[in-house]
Amino acid sequence: MKLREITAIGLACSLSLAGQEVDHIGHSHHKHHHNDKHRVMEATDGRFGTSRVTDARRLVLPNEEGAFSFVVFGDRTGGPPDGVSVLADAVRDVNLLEPDLVMTVGDLIQGYNRDEEWMRDMKEYRGIMDELLCPWFPVAGNHDIYWRGPDGMKAPEGEHEGSYEKHFGPLWYAFEHKNCWFVVLYSDEGDPETGRKGIHEPECQTMSDEQFAWLKQTLEKASGADHVFLFLHHPRWLGGDYGDDWNKVHEELKQAGNVSAVFAGHIHRMRFDPKDGINYVTLATTGGHMPGENPVAGYLHHFDVVTVRKDQIAYAALPVGEVMDVREVSGDLIAEAAELGALPLRVDEAIEVGDSAIDRTVRLTVANPASRPVEMTVGGSSADSRWSLTPEHTHLQLAPGEERELSFRIRRPARSLDEWLRLPELFATMDLLAEGCRYTLPERRVALPVDLKFAKDSVNRAMSFDGSSDHVAVDSDKVVLGEELTLECWFKARSFADRTGLVTKTEGSGFGIFVNGGRPTFSVHAGGKYRSARANSPLLKTGRWHHLAGVFDGREVRLYVDGKLVDSAPARGKRRRNELPLVVGGDVDGKGRGTSLFSGWIDGVRLSRGARYKGAEFAPERRLTRDDASVLLLQMDHEFSDLCIDDSGRGNHGKLRGRPVLEVVGSVSGTASPGN
Repeated sequence: MKLREITAIGLACSLSLAGQEVDHIGHSHHKHHHNDKHRVMEATDGRFGTSRVTDARRLVLPNEEGAFSFVVFGDRTGGPPDGVSVLADAVRDVNLLEPDLVMTVGDLIQGYNRDEEWMRDMKEYRGIMDELLCPWFPVAGNHDIYWRGPDGMKAPEGEHEGSYEKHFGPLWYAFEHKNCWFVVLYSDEGDPETGRKGIHEPECQTMSDEQFAWLKQTLEKASGADHVFLFLHHPRWLGGDYGDDWNKVHEELKQAGNVSAVFAGHIHRMRFDPKDGINYVTLATTGGHMPGENPVAGYLHHFDVVTVRKDQIAYAALPVGEVMDVREVSGDLIAEAAELGALPLRVDEAIEVGDSAIDRTVRLTVANPASRPVEMTVGGSSADSRWSLTPEHTHLQLAPGEERELSFRIRRPARSLDEWLRLPELFATMDLLAEGCRYTLPERRVALPVDLKFAKDSVNRAMSFDGSSDHVAVDSDKVVLGEELTLECWFKARSFADRTGLVTKTEGSGFGIFVNGGRPTFSVHAGGKYRSARANSPLLKTGRWHHLAGVFDGREVRLYVDGKLVDSAPARGKRRRNELPLVVGGDVDGKGRGTSLFSGWIDGVRLSRGARYKGAEFAPERRLTRDDASVLLLQMDHEFSDLCIDDSGRGNHGKLRGRPVLEVVGSVSGTASPGN
């Protein structure tokens, strides 16, 4: 049975989703189809197979017709010396795409020189372009042709035309490929009366009778082609200094009936100017001088990719360097990029900040655990102009396995802690250097650890959470533990939902305390799965203070409620960590957001290295204190700006989310006791 061709309308009907319009889902670019849907065929013979016999959606197959692609490069000249590097990057990009051929639109070399310099430039350009896997075809531009010598020295006849034809190719020519014709024109013949060349005088922008007659002959020869594509350097159809000589050319192209597109360069800016069914396409640059810095306005290094079918053509511009090699994105590269992206930014110790002036040096250690070099920029900044960090940033390259210590001088004048204080942040940007490409990792930015020194008062406060949006998030970089740990918390609940996080860092890894339905659970991901100690009944009461403690000592997990051991379970093996924040007042989801939030008051959270408690019971401190084992201590007595203040002395302040508020619950010397 023959495959039956399906029309674009039939395809649209067969793929409609119950007649609903498919939205672009927030995408605001390239919304419109410039061409018709590709012709397809019904899958009814040996081109399609499956062992499934269910009532599955009918699939269609692409029509078996020829299609091919070619690439067009913009100007290379007029830019900085490293423009040849941009050109080389474009060649590497195109080798990944492997089109049938590459065209240019002129200005290949810097030119405007004498023979010796011209030969040097030519060899450089050809050496780069000859790395292409496919054939490439030159177009002559003014930089490739114009000769310049000492003042008073007369230019040779034709300037560099002879050298160009000898080393690049004919000034105008045409070739056929897959029933399409490619026609290269020469737009720098000069004034037909005097032979003078120039780019700003209309009389120099005239096509000679010889070239025009050849073009007419070529169009007649190509009359049976599916498409004809023209290439020249100057976009003469734009008028102005180009005059109106192109009008006669356009009439010939229009009369031919199968000229689909004309490509040019020179102006170093992208333009698209369709006219009478002919697409006039002007490219910006592929390594040339960039007169603007606005890619949206057409100023960018790029190349055009043209996909040709019998009845339609697709056009796309790709920025140079944006094509990725799928072969490079190996499992090893992914693992190393993830490891680098998770590297903590840690200084030697927290900075004490109070009323006194600050002038000290902090040291930051950075390392490269990858097997490839890494380029890194590390620095600091603050929204508070009273902070000064010197240097503001530093650049370095780390060899595989290398570690280096960086120093920064941090200063702040004597000021009280006021509402305008903003803490300085450290940032790091990293590029992983692979062969022929660099992979830029997301910027890491963390607050510099600061120990805020508040005036002591006798009031004990607790933080009230609404169970809807309120929680506190502590950056993962700040939760630095060994294998053993103790997590504890004082709290009073308004209510318990079926799933309620209290203090957690869990998402297929990590650890945390849950109080689901009043049944406390402490879990640690160790030895490949969660190990949990939990109460079998709802021991926790609303409206009263409880102390919960979870302990992991490398052998078991233990859960204590108000100082009494409730449950323990074997737990051996290495803990599985994650880069998610520690959430106080809820659980954390895979994107670091608070979920399963707690409703009530929390009055003290302490996370410690090591196993603090063992045995059947202990007497909980009503006011948790800091010691050398404390990694995090949130007393809930102070908040500052958007921070929940860490009293451990390590500067691991949490960030307030939602609108949790501090409320007085007693005095430091006589706080409410458990059960009140």
